[in-house]
Amino acid sequence: MYRRPLQSAVRQLLNASASRAVLGKVIVQPTCQSRALVACRITANAWVPNFSQCRSLHITRELCTVKETAQTTEEEVGAFTKMIEAMGFTGPLKYNKWKIKIAALRMYTCCVERINYDEFFEKCSLPDTLNSWFLVAQLHVWMCLVRMRQEGRAGKYMCRYIVHSMWEDVEQRSKIMGIDAIHRKESMKVMTETFYAALFGYDEGILSDDCVLAAALWRNMFNRQCEDPRQLEMMVEYVRKQMQCIDALDGEDLLLTGEVKWRPLVEENPQSILKVPTPTYNDAGL
Repeated sequence: MYRRPLQSAVRQLLNASASRAVLGKVIVQPTCQSRALVACRITANAWVPNFSQCRSLHITRELCTVKETAQTTEEEVGAFTKMIEAMGFTGPLKYNKWKIKIAALRMYTCCVERINYDEFFEKCSLPDTLNSWFLVAQLHVWMCLVRMRQEGRAGKYMCRYIVHSMWEDVEQRSKIMGIDAIHRKESMKVMTETFYAALFGYDEGILSDDCVLAAALWRNMFNRQCEDPRQLEMMVEYVRKQMQCIDALDGEDLLLTGEVKWRPLVEENPQSILKVPTPTYNDAGL
């Protein structure tokens, strides 16, 4: 009986304190919100971005007169094609695969048969060996690979068979020269490492200035043994003009024919570079 008055008094005290706390929160909360709103308004009034000034920096006459170049888009393929290519197979291409293989073989033949290797050996002071022949051949094969990579999936498929034809030719030439199987295997391994290292170096050089390209030629083609800077200058000019001529060729014609006509190492008439011969092909694409 004596606990009931005490409990009632405690309950009244607790209820009173709770009501005061609630009223305090209600009163304080709008005050905080109002302060936050006032702070935001003050900050917004203090910092007003000058959009007109930013736009004037980007809109200039020079940018408006720049000619936009068309960007190459990746070829869209279906889900089935992506699945079989992920398994290591090649999906359907733009042209018949056998025609692309024949064009790849012809393009590699152009890298071998239409190059005056004796002139390269003489002008670049290279010894007349199988390795020197391979260094000159891989330079022209690389230029063909750079051009055909721009033709989408069909061009990459063609690049694969250009490299395949090159290794078969190198192996046959080493057999004809009488190199035994053990030394031939070792030589092929060294040539493979040299070839892929040269691809990275030449790619970097063609995307950079002439100094980087000259360094790549000095490391790969001259095998770090070129003492005449005029030879490097000649080869840099040769690579630049060949890439300019190959880029001007139509991609459809290259996929169907594989015909590439190389410029001479030393031009008798420099103005003749401006005229690019166009290949011809029949209705069957041969």
